[in-house]
Amino acid sequence: ARQPLASRGARQVGKPHLVTHWGGASFRSVVTIDLERERELHQIFDQSDPWKLLQELAVIKNQPLVPGESLLFLDEVQACPRALAALRYFHELVPVLHVIAAGSLLDFALRDFAHSMPVGRVEYLFLHPLTFQEFVGAVEGEGLADVLEGYHIGDTIGGAVARRLEDATRHYLFVGGMPEAVQAYADRAPLVDIQRIQSSIVGTMEDDFAKYGSRAQQDLLRMALRHVARNVGRKIKFVNVSAERRAAEVRAALDLLAKGRVLHLVHHSSANGVPLGAEVNDKRFKAIFLDCGLANRVYGLPVLPAGGLMTVNEGALAEQFAGQELRASGLPFEDAPLYYWHREARNANAEVDYVIGVGGEVFPVEVKSAAGGALRSVFQFLGEKGRTRAIRLYLGAAGEESLPLPGDDSRTVRLLSLPLYLAGQVRRLAAEWPA
Repeated sequence: ARQPLASRGARQVGKPHLVTHWGGASFRSVVTIDLERERELHQIFDQSDPWKLLQELAVIKNQPLVPGESLLFLDEVQACPRALAALRYFHELVPVLHVIAAGSLLDFALRDFAHSMPVGRVEYLFLHPLTFQEFVGAVEGEGLADVLEGYHIGDTIGGAVARRLEDATRHYLFVGGMPEAVQAYADRAPLVDIQRIQSSIVGTMEDDFAKYGSRAQQDLLRMALRHVARNVGRKIKFVNVSAERRAAEVRAALDLLAKGRVLHLVHHSSANGVPLGAEVNDKRFKAIFLDCGLANRVYGLPVLPAGGLMTVNEGALAEQFAGQELRASGLPFEDAPLYYWHREARNANAEVDYVIGVGGEVFPVEVKSAAGGALRSVFQFLGEKGRTRAIRLYLGAAGEESLPLPGDDSRTVRLLSLPLYLAGQVRRLAAEWPA
């Protein structure tokens, strides 16, 4: 039987537009209920008979709701827990009806939901900001975007094409992937207009803090949000977020921001094997922001960097970009987690930006904001874990090479170097990489 679909994602990543655009092309009618604005309709969901519920909605909206021909779209469903509960009954009693629910704060509703939502009753789809490939397609054309998806290990990307992709990467780091900002950039809007849009989005997210808790909690959430934007790629230390608040309060604020999908926590994993989540240390984590453009706005980047690919906070920007792309390249029905590896030892600290599990193998992924740079931590990881392959994202050309493992001349390791703009293809390329 058909399952209702619930779209989960941060505010303003384009959920309503995507649903209505696709629905308008796929169904004879789309009946949209905005449960945050149309609160007078909440009472309709009190009844237990979904057929009567559909009849009332059709009458009130003056639109037909015909199973197989109509799409029912429940937007901001978290505003009406009874509508959220009705999703399971649509699956059980009206399986022929196409139903999609969406909500910016849906994760909070699911956390506090008093009714169980058994597996197999609702299917989830996770929506992210536009990926770099989608950004390139919207701004530069599908031909250039196809270069990313069509790249395979061993291919050569011509100099002119590579320069266009590098330039697009620099622009994406400033604009980000929030649909309204991308549309403005594609329409050649002044850069200050893009910054205004980004500031408005951040302001809307902060307005949501009023739904999270008390005034003191809201203040702490703002502090945590700004701390993460300014410290992407660095281990979170609660005292650096707020020296006056208890560690438990700071951790709770970070968890709330993660549930609101404003940021994503990157947990340390011992990374001895897959699944990586089996060896997570919940007390050691970093964080990335929802979107690189918004992170730059919170950070205070005043204008588009003009000299070189990145000129402000470049290491953090590269790591934010890579993490954002790795997240979005996961399966759309899974909330793809991110992990990193860190070893703390006297005179031997080491940290690998990301570790991913592909096909039963663990790959360290190091992100560089320049064409060169040492790989000491990657080599330490490979040596300690007995692994032989690593991936580097950097500002250079693609290529594969075999290198001696420092400190052990009897062992060689293989390094796959990829331009930063191929970050969204890393999972696919790791799966294609011959062992």
